Amino acid sequence: MVVDQLSAVFGALADPTRRAILTRLAEGDANVAELAAPFEVSQPAISRHLKVLERAGLISRSRRATARLSHLEAEPLREATAWLARYRAYWDESYDRLDTLLAELQDKRHQQEKRDEQDERTG
Repeated sequence: MVVDQLSAVFGALADPTRRAILTRLAEGDANVAELAAPFEVSQPAISRHLKVLERAGLISRSRRATARLSHLEAEPLREATAWLARYRAYWDESYDRLDTLLAELQDKRHQQEKRDEQDERTG
């Protein structure tokens, strides 16, 4: 995946209406009227969203009789997810280091509390 396509995918995903359209298309192909139904926007506005999704490679469009259907193309989402996965590994490692540090601090605190209790008994 070239960086420009990755930018187009993330740009397309930046809009909540386009994300909702993709969610709907995961259920199956749909025409513009079906995709526009849940939104308070015009069909031409939905068509503009579809063009953005199509340019990003996230949907394809075809004609079936008189209907123009949109179809989810999930491969660019897999590629974007793979790109993001590298950063997930970074954050997982950071959280693991934080967990280790917290465990060490808790252990030191517990040891100090034991020493303090012993000092109180002997003191």
